Amino acid sequence: MSMRPVKDIWQSTPTMEGAGVHLRRAFGFGKTEEFDPFLLFDDFRNERPEDYLAGFPWHPHRGIETITYVLAGAVAHGDSLGNRGEMGPGDIQWMTAGRGILHQEMPRGDAQGRMHGFQLWANLPASLKMTAPRYQDISSADVPEVTDDDGTHVRIVCGEFWGKKGPVEGVAADPRYLDISVPPGRRRRFPVEASRHAFAYVFAGSGTFRDASQGLPVKTELVDADGVEGPTVYDATNRSLVLFDSGDEIVVQAGDEGIRFLLVSGRPLQEPVAWHGPIVMNTQAEIRQALTDLRDNTFIT
Repeated sequence: MSMRPVKDIWQSTPTMEGAGVHLRRAFGFGKTEEFDPFLLFDDFRNERPEDYLAGFPWHPHRGIETITYVLAGAVAHGDSLGNRGEMGPGDIQWMTAGRGILHQEMPRGDAQGRMHGFQLWANLPASLKMTAPRYQDISSADVPEVTDDDGTHVRIVCGEFWGKKGPVEGVAADPRYLDISVPPGRRRRFPVEASRHAFAYVFAGSGTFRDASQGLPVKTELVDADGVEGPTVYDATNRSLVLFDSGDEIVVQAGDEGIRFLLVSGRPLQEPVAWHGPIVMNTQAEIRQALTDLRDNTFIT
């Protein structure tokens, strides 16, 4: 097995979306080649209802798939196909926008006013950009969970892991999406296919993602007294996004409070990306056509 070195790490940054929802964005709306086939990742964690209740009113999507994973509170949703529902803690929704859909997502806090979840955007290949829209709504009870002897716990949102398969199927990016908890002080290895791009997002506790060449605990340059740079240290705290280089496994050392993170990987599409907000196609001509369809009320067929 070859360990994946850490290519980069950074903190998700505060931003505002929808009708005024305060959230944190780990990546998106920029250079996303290193994340291909993924386009955007948001952490919508909040304890102030006034910062999220306005929600995400009706808006279009085309050419992508959106994956919403709720940890606390609830998200009511509806779309132009007549689908309606609500996601609660542990629930997942995988929406294939395909040729076009209009939908809304309205968050609601729990009894303490807490709202927490994630949204990941996955690109669709050119051959499926105009496929028929569809939903996969998964209840928390249907998400397989496994616990190892040392207490390491994994929820399998999508893909296969430790002999179990996640409930989301038929997704073009063929991703593996895992929610991993490692107990305090434990050091664990997790396989990731070498053909995939991979990232981790830490949302509780802290830990160290080991660099392959140094075996050391991100982005702290050690400088000796004589001014000579030492090895790079890779420490990940809450809300850290860790981008991995090539290899077929990652190694994490949990800190004193343990660590919980999402580990996401997918096979890159290696196709051109033309981007206009929630519409992602391959060419600017396709973007112009989508905007024309919206203007002419032919976006939904």
